[in-house]
Amino acid sequence: MLTILPLLACLLAIDPPAGYDPRPLLDAIRAKESGGHPDPANAVGDAGKALGPYQIHRSYWLDAVTFDKTLGGRYEDVRDQAYAERVILAYWRRYAPAWDAQTLARIHNGGPKGATRNSTLQYWHDVRSRMR
Repeated sequence: MLTILPLLACLLAIDPPAGYDPRPLLDAIRAKESGGHPDPANAVGDAGKALGPYQIHRSYWLDAVTFDKTLGGRYEDVRDQAYAERVILAYWRRYAPAWDAQTLARIHNGGPKGATRNSTLQYWHDVRSRMR
């Protein structure tokens, strides 16, 4: 049974709709997470538990690289914006039941079930206010 779980997870993954452009959302999340930092690549938050321009935690990164083996790298690589964005997209493919901005932002903030948590609503409002 345990060997079937990774295969099942891949089959249940939801890819973004054709033509979906995550750039406005990614830019808004980056602005929310590290917009005020003079060097976002070196931003550290949550008492040292989150790194980079998107403030990614080690468990988030590990979920993404376990799901998408092509990511490779080390946790510290989330300091690089392009790599961090690949991690985020893999995380969303793994956990997002839908590819709308609110769902994705809330999952980024609150984990796999973040889209259903009341605690992520204010985060979504903050991100939405930064979207162009």
